[in-house]
Amino acid sequence: MHEARVSAQRKNKEKSPSAAADTETLNFKITIEFKKEFKGYAVSQGMTMLELLKEGFELSKRKRKH
Repeated sequence: MHEARVSAQRKNKEKSPSAAADTETLNFKITIEFKKEFKGYAVSQGMTMLELLKEGFELSKRKRKH
């Protein structure tokens, strides 16, 4: 029952008026251990997982420019 409530809450957050109008889900599989490490690191840095993903992507793009 709790899982259904959490899932419904997530869906409601995605549809909230404060969310950006043009958003899309990025869906891929990662290991449980990677998720724990990624989430733990994001929390330790005071940021969301999305913020960490975006920052990492920007750093990767800068590193690969020639």
